[in-house]
Amino acid sequence: MAYTAENWPITAALLQFSNTNAAGVHINEADSSAWVDVFQEVKDAGFANADLTDSWVRPGELSESRLAEFKAAADHVGIGIPVISAIRSSVIEEANWEANLAYSHRTIDAAAALGCEVVSVGLHQALTPEQQKQLWFWTVQGHVDPVGDTATWNKAVTRLRELGQHAAEVGVLLSLEMYEDTYLGTADSSVQLVQDIDLANVGLNPDIGNLIRLHRPIEDWREVVAKVLPYSNYWHVKNYIRDENVARGQYVAMPAPMESGLISYREAFKVAISVGYQGIICTEHYGGDGLSVTARNQEYLRSQILPKTDGYALGTSQVAQGRQLPAPAASLLTV
Repeated sequence: MAYTAENWPITAALLQFSNTNAAGVHINEADSSAWVDVFQEVKDAGFANADLTDSWVRPGELSESRLAEFKAAADHVGIGIPVISAIRSSVIEEANWEANLAYSHRTIDAAAALGCEVVSVGLHQALTPEQQKQLWFWTVQGHVDPVGDTATWNKAVTRLRELGQHAAEVGVLLSLEMYEDTYLGTADSSVQLVQDIDLANVGLNPDIGNLIRLHRPIEDWREVVAKVLPYSNYWHVKNYIRDENVARGQYVAMPAPMESGLISYREAFKVAISVGYQGIICTEHYGGDGLSVTARNQEYLRSQILPKTDGYALGTSQVAQGRQLPAPAASLLTV
């Protein structure tokens, strides 16, 4: 049966939570009560599920016993943890690719141990010192994958395929997060990368918000949606208000609730369903009370956007879709 607004699995991104506690101890090393506190806060915001964004906890760095403690913390609160998003660990980063590849493998194993359905990875690298100085890091240039470099492209294909094969062996989907100036930075390049990897369990995470926030000309989001959603198996959703004065070369973007930004998710989800999308959705937001904004985004999806019944026509995806059925979100559906 197809997902509906009531039971479509939606996770909260954990971008707002620090990876160190007040004593300066990394959250991986903190007492498990610290994990319980975060999970409880997410659940109290109305979420039944969390995306284990590794800017908070890094499951791939937890020992077997600590991983069991972590799973117990989630179970104690009663929150699902169906996804790990491993960010800024590019397998083609020149200086660190071997460490990043090994970490990604450990993350896949951790996902299997936790019962996750998806691991999301990308080719974006650490923020530059200049990016770290900005209010919004995307307003200045970050790392750029070398365009037209066949050798580097083939390394990306080979190493991501290796991760995909590992994920398939342990029953996990691998999703590739779209991000500016990487080989996952345009619609055409992202689709080509998935096609070159050529594994059913490897698809795209069409985080189009990462692309429309840039203070420069961008691809039309509708064209991106049409090209990448047939190859998508997980989805970070967020939005930005955007203004352009092309004549003066001025471009401005700021985070916004999903219903208020440039992307019409009403249109985007119609396309998604028409091409067979049935993946988990992750609500994200930068700045302010991000958890509350993502909670409102979940409410918007369930009350306004996602189908109310399962009798809708569902297209055929070009990649495998997950079918985990976490508990419905807490009383956010408005009929």
